[in-house]
Amino acid sequence: MALDMFAVLFGGAVSILPAFVKEVLNAAPETLGILRSTPAIGAVITGIYLAKRPILTDSGKYLFISVAGFGLAIIAFGLSSSLWLCALFLGISGCCDSVSVVIRGSIMQLTTPDHMRGRISAINGIFIGSSNELGALESGIAASLIGLVPSIIFGGVATIAVVAITYQLAPHLRKLNLKDIT
Repeated sequence: MALDMFAVLFGGAVSILPAFVKEVLNAAPETLGILRSTPAIGAVITGIYLAKRPILTDSGKYLFISVAGFGLAIIAFGLSSSLWLCALFLGISGCCDSVSVVIRGSIMQLTTPDHMRGRISAINGIFIGSSNELGALESGIAASLIGLVPSIIFGGVATIAVVAITYQLAPHLRKLNLKDIT
């Protein structure tokens, strides 16, 4: 949960998309709709793929790769000034986020005792909801302090740093195989 919370806290660039569309892309409001939808499109495509091909082996490795991929996609998005490249990188961020969500959700459901599953699920929901909202605040503050594009790039770099730190501090997570739990 902490890996996701900090990744979303720093890497979430969706909340400042209106400013990005106006200042970087110099585009019309419908461009915002295109960019807002592309992470969801990436997530849906990945969800369909994962429904047919679940990640049961090397799950921990794929979790770290997906969160790092999310950070890299956010950096690439921040460096882009083309609508279609921005949409592509936001779509990739949605793909990576989807992989992370599926693996984390599976870990939570498979490792939580039955009598605690509801409580743990509720706490997980609070973590996700609050990290998204706090991430929006962080994005706005960072954009006002260091600029719009630098704040997006900083968020992606911070996400990758969180992955590197978690990778070092949680060796059991990087060796996780969901098939061993099921």
